[in-house]
Amino acid sequence: MTANRPRRSALYMPASNARAIEKAKTLACDVVILDLEDAVAPEAKAEARQLAVEAVKAGGFGAREVVIRINGRDTPWGAADLGAAAAAGADAVLVPKVASPDDLAHYAAPLQGKTRLWAMIETCAAIFALDALGRAAPSAKNDVWIVGSNDLVKEMRCRARPDRAPLVPALSLAVMAAHANGVAILDGVYNDIPNLEGLARECEQGLDLGMDGKSLIHPTHLEAANRAFTPTAEGVAWARTVASAFAAPENTGKGVLKVDGKMVERLHLAEAERLIAISEAIAALQG
Repeated sequence: MTANRPRRSALYMPASNARAIEKAKTLACDVVILDLEDAVAPEAKAEARQLAVEAVKAGGFGAREVVIRINGRDTPWGAADLGAAAAAGADAVLVPKVASPDDLAHYAAPLQGKTRLWAMIETCAAIFALDALGRAAPSAKNDVWIVGSNDLVKEMRCRARPDRAPLVPALSLAVMAAHANGVAILDGVYNDIPNLEGLARECEQGLDLGMDGKSLIHPTHLEAANRAFTPTAEGVAWARTVASAFAAPENTGKGVLKVDGKMVERLHLAEAERLIAISEAIAALQG
């Protein structure tokens, strides 16, 4: 698993648009998702598949993770997408509407080399199978989940409110199941493209819920997501203080300490170490 790899911003780019793919190589995103599914019309699916494979093989994405999102196994394009994406050499293949460990096993079977499996959590069935999906993730090379909030709203027939109140129980359960099994989880996209204030609020909500980053549909959303999911200087400084306190020889073996007037336990040390690792990884990407 790659829990400490920064995935603050995962930008969908239509794989049918060669210019958009080239632009992605210059953008401040941690992840580029070359999309063969929602962003591509049926008549353009085959061409988009070829362009995505060519783009991955050509490289030039720098330190960004490159992921190909394919069409589902129940579509006319799913089998060809999976075969092509699995052999392309991408960092991961992102698959839609997983609902069972059998889905994960099906998609993982043809993966080769470094390529990992990412999965969309976007159905009511997936929410009720979160524990099983999480436990199956390691054997399926499944490192990351992305919440498909638009599809989830559609299936639930709930109202798409700005505060996402109807979705919060599902989002929280998905976060808990992911982190219980060492899987990173990214929040769903924000649909109101020009509303950057609303986007910032939703990014903060995702951070509060425990998300590791956010999936995005427009380059103008990158700044807000990167800002929200980058540990603050104050947070990192406190994390280093906690780590230093536990590392002091006089505190060897202690489970609880008093640091700057606050009680901290070893569970706080684990979180401090994670925060430091994320911060250092972000600095390395930017350096």
